[in-house]
Amino acid sequence: MMLSKIFPRTLLALALVIGTTLTLTSCDDNEPMPLTPENLVEIAAASPNFEILVSAIQEAELEDDLSVGGPFTVFAPIDEGFEAFLTANNLTASELLANPDLENILTYHVISGEINSFDVEPGSLTTLNESQFYVSEDPSGDLWINGRAKIISTDIGATNGIIHALDQVIIPPSESIAEIAVANSTATEPEFTQLLAALNRAGLVENFSGDAMDNLTVFAPTDAAFEDLYQTLGVNGIDDIPLDLLTDVLQYHVVPSRAFSQDLRQDASLPTLLEGEMLTVDLANFQINDSALIPSALNIHAVNGVIHGIDQVLLPPME
Repeated sequence: MMLSKIFPRTLLALALVIGTTLTLTSCDDNEPMPLTPENLVEIAAASPNFEILVSAIQEAELEDDLSVGGPFTVFAPIDEGFEAFLTANNLTASELLANPDLENILTYHVISGEINSFDVEPGSLTTLNESQFYVSEDPSGDLWINGRAKIISTDIGATNGIIHALDQVIIPPSESIAEIAVANSTATEPEFTQLLAALNRAGLVENFSGDAMDNLTVFAPTDAAFEDLYQTLGVNGIDDIPLDLLTDVLQYHVVPSRAFSQDLRQDASLPTLLEGEMLTVDLANFQINDSALIPSALNIHAVNGVIHGIDQVLLPPME
């Protein structure tokens, strides 16, 4: 039975304003139909897509905050996103729920205030844990968070905010670009060892530590890319490259702004730290200049920027 046929619209509006709970009885007087607004947690709990998220909210003791407080905007990973996160990090759901960083991870998905989809624009947003995440818009118009999580459903309304669904979990970065390079160079399958050696020789490691410069994009050549460069130059290694040239080459790989792969546009020119020199984006061939972007090494998020792996060392124009 249609609600508008039972109560005039004005009476319904008044009832909602003063918070009165209306209970309608169906034609056979069996099932009552409560008209009760639902908060963010109740909306998520009623969905089959947010079961892990709701369990995590309860385990982190955030249920009261997200039920009564607000308004909030929740960027909510669906269960498949959590499952992918667990697999990638070799975790069980129980281990995730017992993780001491669980509250920090969850509050990284929450923004104070209500932001509908029309107001979600490329740029940074400050989260409930006082970190920032970054919104990018790809060429097709889809929105992404930190280059990792795609917004797949929007504007799920609640009494104390709004939910936008994500296909992946986002994690607040904890390491600088320099720290990520160091960690990768000492991993079981090391990478970026030659890049780190080059930065050390040029005295530039501190520039990428997060204290000296922020919001950087580094196109990071792999070790194989450096080995190809040594062969091309006819040298044995980093120490054989003139220091001035090495410094110029390294600066040519750095853009002084944070650009995730979704932010890149065909034929765009990107300014670099090497004064007056630009990089050219070729999305048709997925390249920066003549160096291919490596899909498995894109959007490595750091506290002070983002890293993209590339398969060749970029050489600035020589005078």
